[in-house]
Amino acid sequence: MTFPAALAHPSPAPVLEVDVAIVGGGPAGLMAAEVLSQAGVSVHLFDAMPSVGRKFLLAGKGGLNLTHSEPMPPFRSRYGSRQAEVAQWLDHMDAEAVRRWAQGLGVETFVGSSGRVFPLEMKAAPLLRAWLQRLRHPDSGVPVQFHMRHRWQGWDGDILAFEPTGTSGVTRVRARATLLALGGASWPRLGSDGAWVPLLADQGVEVAPLAPANCGFDVWGREGTGWTEHFRSRYAGHPLKSVVLRVEAASGLGHAPDAPPRFERQGELVVTDTGVEGSLIYAASALLRDDLAQGAARLMLDLLPDKSQEQVRAEVCRPRGSRSLSSHLKSRLGLDGVKMGLIYELCTPECLAQPEALARSLKNLSIPLKRPRPVAEAISTAGGVTWASMTPGGMLKQRPGVYCAGEMLDWEAPTGGYLLTACLASGWSAGQAILTNL
Repeated sequence: MTFPAALAHPSPAPVLEVDVAIVGGGPAGLMAAEVLSQAGVSVHLFDAMPSVGRKFLLAGKGGLNLTHSEPMPPFRSRYGSRQAEVAQWLDHMDAEAVRRWAQGLGVETFVGSSGRVFPLEMKAAPLLRAWLQRLRHPDSGVPVQFHMRHRWQGWDGDILAFEPTGTSGVTRVRARATLLALGGASWPRLGSDGAWVPLLADQGVEVAPLAPANCGFDVWGREGTGWTEHFRSRYAGHPLKSVVLRVEAASGLGHAPDAPPRFERQGELVVTDTGVEGSLIYAASALLRDDLAQGAARLMLDLLPDKSQEQVRAEVCRPRGSRSLSSHLKSRLGLDGVKMGLIYELCTPECLAQPEALARSLKNLSIPLKRPRPVAEAISTAGGVTWASMTPGGMLKQRPGVYCAGEMLDWEAPTGGYLLTACLASGWSAGQAILTNL
């Protein structure tokens, strides 16, 4: 491609000749830079933002979830249809290797009650500072050169073009090898805006459409118009604790009617102005998103997972005398607050009037979904550069010498440390592939 008109320059700027150019300063790009610099390779890292690791810092705001302690077979299964591809990264940098790497930076970790692994300080900033210190001033190897506020604009022949913020010029770079680690399209204000998609498509690189992952959903509600104003104004922001979420194998989606649920897990979620979000929703979001793409999706909630269907039925069917239904359900089953609000929001008057039907709904409350929330709000992104468009070493077939790593590739993972682990492992593998081919 040629330089955009906005970057036209009467006399081309000098070309910076480098061994390796890395575009993107997230975990994958930084890990590749570490591998290469420690091997004595000169690395120049470019990022559009004023500083690197901005999404990494945001992820650690409530406690940086570095990785997960579960055994490798279930760990690898978290990557769904891409587990075979991601496993090749994890063969070289798994969860234990991530913990050893953090320890090498002076950051000790611990395993939480959920099996997730966190730094002792529960913060991302100390780890990132130590990491950047090692990249800039390594004990051995070559210091990494950082170029901030440089937005990548594509290629002119074999030359990379960057637009430095606040200038009308172009930074031109020729690299022996280039790594693109540009992230997905979630949280664009932190740099992952998906602006690279047309630049690669222009080169004939196949890119699967970017879609939200680990995202919330808007709901249809009972009347097909979303939450009622009464429910939204009272319960938006309220957590639904200790519920079981199921994604059933609905026959309308090509599954046998009596098949077991495709997803079933206990935890909590949060009611939003337009729908639902939270850890349970994120864990099931890939299934729900793909169901919506096929036409329809719904999630099922068990509001009383500690009671059997028969126990719930027996309590609901007890005579309540002059008590209201709300008082009856609160006294017999402990239901109140947002759970009670959901019952009135989603159950028809006929269901509420029939104890048998109401008891079934309390254990299997259906919430029809309308759409995923926009990708810019998602925690991460699905879709990206397809595996078929790359060599086994991660090099683009359409652009020899150009590699891709991290979230911009076509894979996804749930929260819990899986996403960050794979991004780090992807960067490590890309760095090794570049070393081999330089």
